[in-house]
Amino acid sequence: MKRFLVFLVFSFFILSVEPAMGQCSICTKTAQQLGHKPAKGLNTGIIYLMFAPFAIMGFVGYRFYKMKKPD
Repeated sequence: MKRFLVFLVFSFFILSVEPAMGQCSICTKTAQQLGHKPAKGLNTGIIYLMFAPFAIMGFVGYRFYKMKKPD
């Protein structure tokens, strides 16, 4: 049951990334000037670059959890 819950939460976060807008106010103004297609590419690039720190922290958290988990 615990694995299913973890899978469900993980799936929710993976599926909810697509509509997210990862822009600051300066990037929003720049994207508005570029047009629709380049703005979508800018959003995708920002979210792509945001993935690496989250993946690293997830790995570190997982290793910490495995290390502290009682046998």
